[in-house]
Amino acid sequence: MTLPEPDGSVTDPVARIVEYLDHFRAEVRRVTADLDAEQLSRRVVPSAWSAVELVEHLVHMERRWIIWGFLGEHVVGAEADRDDAGHWTTDRALDTLLDDLDAVGRRTAEVAATHDPLAAADGRGMFADRAERPTLFAILFHVMQEYARHAGHLDIARELIDGVTADG
Repeated sequence: MTLPEPDGSVTDPVARIVEYLDHFRAEVRRVTADLDAEQLSRRVVPSAWSAVELVEHLVHMERRWIIWGFLGEHVVGAEADRDDAGHWTTDRALDTLLDDLDAVGRRTAEVAATHDPLAAADGRGMFADRAERPTLFAILFHVMQEYARHAGHLDIARELIDGVTADG
């Protein structure tokens, strides 16, 4: 996985995070795109998640943190990426999940472009019970590190599934 190279062209830290989020979403798409249904649902790591379940988790994670967390908007099924035991789950097709991943990414970019990065999360959503709520910048940073970690997990899962490495 080749990350965007740091350079002087982006001086706004929020814009840089949005760029990295776009990169990680593209990596998720690249790593999963040519796997068949059996490969996507195969659990190859001891924590017992599949590639398609991880993609579902990423969709829900970003919705939870940006839409429910920062904006305070109601999100139907905010925790629908987990079963009763807390394991990732999905019954949706990869194409649908990737479309949802792109849609939530567009929403994140719009939120980042139209809100003060130092604004605190809305008190009606995910952080309603907290006296101190995280800023948009902190939330974006959290979402970026989740993507970075899970994109790496997908690279490992892909290598275990069919031997394809991050370098192709």
